[in-house]
Amino acid sequence: MRDRIAAACLAAGRAADAVTLVAVSKTHPTEAVIAALAAGQTMFGENRVQEAATKFPGLRAGNPAMKLHIIGGLQTNKARDAVRIADMIDVLDRPKLADAIADAIQREGRSPDLLVQVNVGDEAQKAGIPTAEADGFIATCKARFGSKLAGLMCIPPADGDPAPHFAWLAACAARHGLRVLSMGMSGDFESAIARGATHVRVGTAIFGRRE
Repeated sequence: MRDRIAAACLAAGRAADAVTLVAVSKTHPTEAVIAALAAGQTMFGENRVQEAATKFPGLRAGNPAMKLHIIGGLQTNKARDAVRIADMIDVLDRPKLADAIADAIQREGRSPDLLVQVNVGDEAQKAGIPTAEADGFIATCKARFGSKLAGLMCIPPADGDPAPHFAWLAACAARHGLRVLSMGMSGDFESAIARGATHVRVGTAIFGRRE
């Protein structure tokens, strides 16, 4: 997988190590994470805070370089748990969640990095701030969280070419001076890398299909 990412970077005229791999370990057992750690992978993505809380705290002591991203839809009542255990929350997508995260940061005394999730396809069934509201929401979050607002994340529509959606997100990040672009998964990460992704989220190609 790292070879494919490096090749996509070089094809896009970028440094071979310009993109960070987030290994999506959701629903896979702790043993799978341990095997990935042994292979040199240090950054992982989990959908559910409760599942992440059972897997990762015990692994951190022996793996200080390990990083945890929360990449699934986050309920406001789970914000404090997410702030407590995550290094990055990738799914900030509405004012009420911003309020909950800000409160959790104050209570916990720690602040993970944050990504605004944009619903680039404006799909009714998907999480993410709508594109028409994205600029205003991003500006508000940037003023509120400062440098802890690191960038943007998206999941483009499953049908059709994802490239225009990736290009839209990259342009949006550039407007706001944000450095992180988390976009691209197992089936489309080369396209995302060609359009400026800094992080790609890959699960199936690393861990196999989930049961």
